Amino acid sequence: MNRTDELASTHLGKKSEGSDNYNPSLLVAIPRCENRKQYNIDENNLPFKGFDIWHAYEFSALTQNGLPVTRLLKLKYSCSSKFLVESKSLKLYLNSYNMTRFGASISECLEICKNKIEKDLSEKLETDVNANFIENNTERIKIFSNFRNIMDFVDEKTLSVEKFKEAPELLSTENSRNAKSYYLMFDSLRSNCRVTHQPDFGDLFLYYKSKKHIPEDRLVKYLSSFRSEFHFHEECCEMIYKRIFDLLNSGDELCVCALYTRRGGIDICPVRMSENCFMEDVLKLTDIKEFARGSIKQ
Repeated sequence: MNRTDELASTHLGKKSEGSDNYNPSLLVAIPRCENRKQYNIDENNLPFKGFDIWHAYEFSALTQNGLPVTRLLKLKYSCSSKFLVESKSLKLYLNSYNMTRFGASISECLEICKNKIEKDLSEKLETDVNANFIENNTERIKIFSNFRNIMDFVDEKTLSVEKFKEAPELLSTENSRNAKSYYLMFDSLRSNCRVTHQPDFGDLFLYYKSKKHIPEDRLVKYLSSFRSEFHFHEECCEMIYKRIFDLLNSGDELCVCALYTRRGGIDICPVRMSENCFMEDVLKLTDIKEFARGSIKQ
């Protein structure tokens, strides 16, 4: 067992009672470096920028008078951080607020919790973590609406998928005279937790602008090959980005965003993009005050 799996196993795959009282010691930080080394991603010269966005749909705490307060919590931190937070440890940590009393009013309770969450996660991950509580009347913003389902470009009756472990050899490119922009969505992304082996489902949004074209049938086969992979959400997003990045020309625009469905009341939405890529959809997703969703699954 490597160091990453050892740390992740602190809570994953084990019966855990958590805590009825606020307990930041439950948080577990996972180093990003081990998986990045496998894909020749230089920690000191990342080929992308981006963020990890988390939505915790079941955050709850009490006021000093015992009044329950429940909100959707949105979290954001940079992919340039050395660590990511292990998801079950985050769930247990957030659950430790459930029976803890903060503040004389609802607004005061939320403000105290927000400050504690930002402080605890920033210290644990050694990076700036931003948090915000989304109110029930917050407008749901539709993002990636101009992306087309990749299956629209292939013949589903004749396309055969045989490999279900990550297979970069399935990818190839065709050259074209002029650079073209591609906006694609794959709604059948599946990978598995590297420790518990429980399945994780999501939608993959891919944008690239290049004189190279990756045939859509090749992309479908490649993205389907994650179906029996065992990695964290953030790792899968970076793996896909790096494989495609290595195929394109230097200076091409590239963005990969994986919007996973919630598990245990929490979803993870990693986004990775080239330095020259700026997309309104990503800005909305990474805006800590916005509730931006990509499909009916989220």
